[in-house]
Amino acid sequence: MELIPAPRNVGAYGERFFELGPDTRLAAGAGTERTARWLRGTIGAATGFPLAPGDGGIRLSVHPTVTRDLGEEGYRLAVTPDTVHLVGGGPAGLFWGAQTLRQLLGPGAHRRAPLPGGQWRLPLTHIQDSPRFPWRGVMLDVSRHFMPKDGVLRHLDLMAAHKLNVFHFHLTDDQGWRIEIKRYPKLTEVGSWRARTKFGHRASQRWEEKPHGGFYTQDDIREIVAYAAERHITVVPEIDIPGHSQAAIAAYPELGNSDVIDTTSLTVWDDWGVSKNVLAPTDNTLRFYEGVFEELLELFPADAAAFSAFVHIGGDECAKDQWKQSPAVQARIKELGLTDEDALQAWFVRHFGTWLAARGRRLIGWDEILEGGSRADGTRAEATHAAGTRAPGVETADIGLPEGAAVSSWRGYQGGITAARAGHDVVMCPEQQVYLDHRQDDGADEPVPIGYVRTLEDVYRFEPVPPQLTEDEARHVLGTQANLWTEVMEDHARVDYQAFPRLAAFAEVAWSALPAPAERDFADFERRMTAHYGRLDALGVAYRPPAGPLPWQRRPGVLGRPIEGPPPNA
Repeated sequence: MELIPAPRNVGAYGERFFELGPDTRLAAGAGTERTARWLRGTIGAATGFPLAPGDGGIRLSVHPTVTRDLGEEGYRLAVTPDTVHLVGGGPAGLFWGAQTLRQLLGPGAHRRAPLPGGQWRLPLTHIQDSPRFPWRGVMLDVSRHFMPKDGVLRHLDLMAAHKLNVFHFHLTDDQGWRIEIKRYPKLTEVGSWRARTKFGHRASQRWEEKPHGGFYTQDDIREIVAYAAERHITVVPEIDIPGHSQAAIAAYPELGNSDVIDTTSLTVWDDWGVSKNVLAPTDNTLRFYEGVFEELLELFPADAAAFSAFVHIGGDECAKDQWKQSPAVQARIKELGLTDEDALQAWFVRHFGTWLAARGRRLIGWDEILEGGSRADGTRAEATHAAGTRAPGVETADIGLPEGAAVSSWRGYQGGITAARAGHDVVMCPEQQVYLDHRQDDGADEPVPIGYVRTLEDVYRFEPVPPQLTEDEARHVLGTQANLWTEVMEDHARVDYQAFPRLAAFAEVAWSALPAPAERDFADFERRMTAHYGRLDALGVAYRPPAGPLPWQRRPGVLGRPIEGPPPNA
């Protein structure tokens, strides 16, 4: 069976089938309502069959024995000649099982209307399945290039089709602020539009000379969150602080270091890279962002979903030049009893970690939040594990993390290793392995080549858990995440190209119980991908074909930034 991601256990029984037809009924037990609704909306649309309520075909249920054996996200699927019984460990597990059922029906089940002459058969089988990691994420940057709401909803559907369950929503950066905050209307009136956009890498001299931008209204955000929840996907929002904040400073100049530069002259940044314009560490800035987060928490409520309490605060690539030059910032460092600008950033992060924790939320940030933290008097707070036991020889102040904070380890594995050893949860997303904006081949036709070559096989052999971690430390690895930064992805077709088919390989890494990287059967994965390309075609995904980019996917003459050689195992 050409299923992706590969299930844990599959039994196939002969050449017979269960046939769906216009009289096939759908019996939905308690706790299965979302999946029943989804099946009628997708399988029903693709087949033209109503899947009316009642016995005599497909039966959905949630059962504690599956929960006990396979967990909340596990499922069992049994197909006999007369019935299809799908049982989830919880509502999420049931939904992931429905995705498997859809794949078994063939590529046509991924269309929105029936094709003439279609046969709808399920092979007789028994499948038991559950995920390896609870956090199976995708980060989408909508700040560098805005993706309209319909594109985001489509992206969520593609995640669901691959059993990915955390959508990291990168909403703010130097190049654009994408979420409506009612108490600060200029964030979107000013901060959501830039005058022009660089085409290609930041060294390129090509520009698109027209305004670019857009934002999501609060009702748009509520819709996106609800749409994701229907598909058992948790949305983790990111508001980037204290760096990557030029769009916010352009809207509200008092947020910047006005004793160093004329912040009133700043505009939303139209270039790529790391802006030197960062937030000033004033009480006014703290109160401003507390107001932002107050509205954000209402839009992204914490509920029963496993990771709904998380809020991402960025924390990466905060240039310290202005802080070093600013008399006001140097006075602030002295006032707070801090040693230097790194410690000031750690103070900034800890402030919002404490603020979020008081409201029942958890801070997560890029691995730079590990840095800094020492006070001028040399005092240090000892790190603790989640269960409250001390992590021997590791101090929270040394790594700059507030208690309960989690780390997105992007600069390699080391940040995640350090955090896990200090008792903090980790999401592994090293840029050398799973930054899908990096190029897929070293051929001359690869569009806007960025970073290392990361082929489909490279992603398939990615291992999220570093071997340096002990078994107890490895329990802090919540899972893994693929990241899509959109500097050179101007629309959803370019996002599709960079994401697929590699995101299918990543989904298997995140879900399936694979052997060690060198022992993985990539030939079998490629065989299954042959069928999966048909599903992607039916879904309208503009993926990179195995033979290379199609003529309209190329970007001749657009400067990239390729890095030669294999990536370091950092």
